Amino acid sequence: MRRSTNLSIPIGIISAYYLLFSGLFIWLISTYPQTREYLPVGGIDAMMATDDGNFEIVETFRRSANDFSIDPNGAIKLFFATIGTAILMIPVSWAYILTNRASKIEQSFVQTIVVLPIVVTGIAMVVQNSLALAFSLAGIVAAVRFRFTLEQPSHALYIFTSISIGLAAGIGDLGVAGVISMTFVYAVLVLWKLDYGRTFSGPFFSLLSRRNREDAD
Repeated sequence: MRRSTNLSIPIGIISAYYLLFSGLFIWLISTYPQTREYLPVGGIDAMMATDDGNFEIVETFRRSANDFSIDPNGAIKLFFATIGTAILMIPVSWAYILTNRASKIEQSFVQTIVVLPIVVTGIAMVVQNSLALAFSLAGIVAAVRFRFTLEQPSHALYIFTSISIGLAAGIGDLGVAGVISMTFVYAVLVLWKLDYGRTFSGPFFSLLSRRNREDAD
């Protein structure tokens, strides 16, 4: 896709996509308030409300005061969290496809940025109840040496965005994950369209850098 192409259609489609699923999510909570206990929402609020000295910040598996049995809502929350994560990552993959500078789209990378946050969501929900599990996971990851090289620096941004969305969903706050997804997508599209940082042309950057158009060329 060339930069000269009007971005109104892609941005319109992406905005309609976000509005559709946001509207469905809000309608579900407002129409059926009892579903809040099954949905990954309010995780940040629960984290902020806990004692600073408590490592067990957010409880996915809660125990009953009567029989101490494991609450089955944890698995349901994980299911909805992974579905929400996949929905939020689709526009991110669209942004990568639209702004990719290479002549060929790297299919494996597109699939990775969609699937990676789903895995991160599951990991975050598993380890957030146990500090020992978190250290064990770190040891396992250190033992498995990942050998891959990112072809473009911008690929690292997509990896970090995928991880942050997965972590936000994993701690039980899809709202934060949605904000990260929307902010990243719109920022990438606008900066790509403006070709920001390529030249010093323009009065502001010429004044700021003390360079003229000939120096930039």
